[in-house]
Order: sequence, then C-alpha cells, then structure tokens
Amino acid sequence: MLMNIGFIGVSNFVFHHYINTLDDACSPNIAVTFIFLNSRVLEVHAHTESCRAARFINGGRGLLTGSPDCSILATDVETGSAIARLDNAHDAPINRLINLTESTVASGDDEGCIKVWDIRERSCCNSFEAHEEYISDMTFASDAMKLLATSGDGTLSVCNLRQNKVQAQSEFSEDELLSVVLMKNGRKVVCGSQNGILLLYSWGCFKDCSDRFVDLSSNSIDTMLKLDEDRIITGSENGMINLVGILPNRIIQPIAEHSEYPVECLAFSHNKKFLGSIAHDQILKLWDLDNILQGPSTQRNETAVIGNEVDSDNEDEMDVDNNRSKSSKGKKRKNASNGHNVGHSNSFYADL
Repeated sequence: MLMNIGFIGVSNFVFHHYINTLDDACSPNIAVTFIFLNSRVLEVHAHTESCRAARFINGGRGLLTGSPDCSILATDVETGSAIARLDNAHDAPINRLINLTESTVASGDDEGCIKVWDIRERSCCNSFEAHEEYISDMTFASDAMKLLATSGDGTLSVCNLRQNKVQAQSEFSEDELLSVVLMKNGRKVVCGSQNGILLLYSWGCFKDCSDRFVDLSSNSIDTMLKLDEDRIITGSENGMINLVGILPNRIIQPIAEHSEYPVECLAFSHNKKFLGSIAHDQILKLWDLDNILQGPSTQRNETAVIGNEVDSDNEDEMDVDNNRSKSSKGKKRKNASNGHNVGHSNSFYADL
C-alpha cells in the first residue's frame, strides 16, 4: 500500500495505537499526523526549520518533535495545540528522539550531545557529551538503565543514567555508525555502518566488536528494526529492505525494494502487522508483514560471518567495561565530560 506524503525531505515517522494514527516528521517546518491508512487529519506548524524527529508521549495523547532550530515541541494530538515548547533544548540542531520510560525521553544533536528529559517535571535530568559528531541512532537497555548511541564519529557509546556518566565507548570503526539495536535478550548490540557491514558487540565488551557480518551489500545500513531476538529488518542506501538473522548471521530473505532512493526510516504498526518505510521519493509504503514472513524465504550466505557463527558469550549479567576507548586513528578526542546533572533548570513551559 502506498501513501503519497507530498512533502520533500521526509525524515521520520512513527505509529501509535491510541487513536490509530501515523505521525510523519517532514520538511518544511511541519509535523503531519495521518489517520492510519486513510487520510490526513492534522497539520501542525511546529518549528521554524525542518522537523527531523517525532515521538508519541503520554500514551499517544501528545506528540514530541525535534528540529534543527534546537527546539523541542510537545503537541496535543487531538487539538493540535502546543502543550509545551523548549526553544533552546540543545546548542546544536536536534536530529533524534526516542522514548525511554513512560516519563522520560532522550534527544540527540548534530554535535554528539545527548540529553534525557523528564516529561513530568518538564526538565532535563541528564546530559552527556558522548560523541564528536552527530548522533545517528539511539536505543535503550531498560533493565540496566543504559542508553546506547551511535554516531557519525564511528563509535558506539553507553551512557549510564543512574550514574550520570558515559560509562563505555567503542574504538573508532572504519566508517560512520548509522543504526543500533539490542539483540539476544540484551547480550548483543548490533550496529549498522556506512559501508554496509553489521558490527556485533557483546554486552560488557564494547571496546571492539566481536563479530562482523559483511554479506548485505556495500551500501550503508541507514536504519534497522528489531523483529525478535534473532531477526532484524534493515533498510539500506540502495532502497532494499532485508530480513537478517543474527547469530547465525545470514540474510533470511529480501522483504521489499522501496525505491532506488535510500531508505530513511522503518517502523512497525502497533501490532507489527504492517511495516512502514519512507525514502526521498515522498512515498510512504506499508508492507503486510504477515504475508511476507509466511511466504517462502530465501536462505542465502548462511555462513558469511567473520568471527564466531554462534553466540559463544554466556554473560547474562549486563556489566559494562568502564574504560572509554581512545582514538585508534590518532585523532585527538574532545574532552567529553562524564555528563552533568542539569536538574530542573530548563522548564518545558518556560517559553509559553
């Protein structure tokens, strides 16, 4: 099923079951909410620049958006009215938002800063100068209360929310890291890179990857979704969407080809019946996962893996190495702080 969005530069979208809507973050400077599979019902002029990120909050009743104008806006989904706005949420353009708990979200910017926000207190509670380049993706290990992020500087970071510090950081990889998911019940971290290689890290051993899967393609892996503990869905620069097995590493089957343009974002509907994809062709495409996954799979290259083919790590404890890595390229890293507790200094409602 196709939906013509009609805007140039669509960058992010998210589903929610509360009112069965699909929200789409796009350019120029608006966030558009659709009734799922039907028609547009709400258009919000949210920011002075493009809207790069969007997430539902408050059980789907609110929508949080982030922009290169450095602001974060909370909008009432039913009325379209502004609930709260923070005009100087970051010092650099915001490009990522993720939900952590029912009351907290995290944002990342173009200069490698990550902030955690308490939406009940309407304030910033953690700030981490984790990277030298833009934050490309984030995921949350809820059991360990640790936030993992990938960056254009080619590293993976682990931010400890309880201790308020960057607890671990990988060595520089050969290229930019663009996407990250947690697999194998939290024992493996999978990162997608610009050169099309999947890097696998064992939990607690983040200095260097334990496995590399090289058989996808030479195109960048711009986005990934976790289907279950053993399978992920990848979206690549060449427009291909693939179902990939992790340990043993293999391409299970191609799911679809969105277009000739890079796949910018993937998202599941609330019941995982549909997979949504967007690219630079201004078309939102919805794929029926039930039909795709029940069809005949194409098993390819089941042994194409550098390193161990089975998960030989038995560490069930989510312990983290405490030493942040130094540059392996001779590049002098910035003096990244261990994070500073911002407390309640920045009110979401300060500028309303």
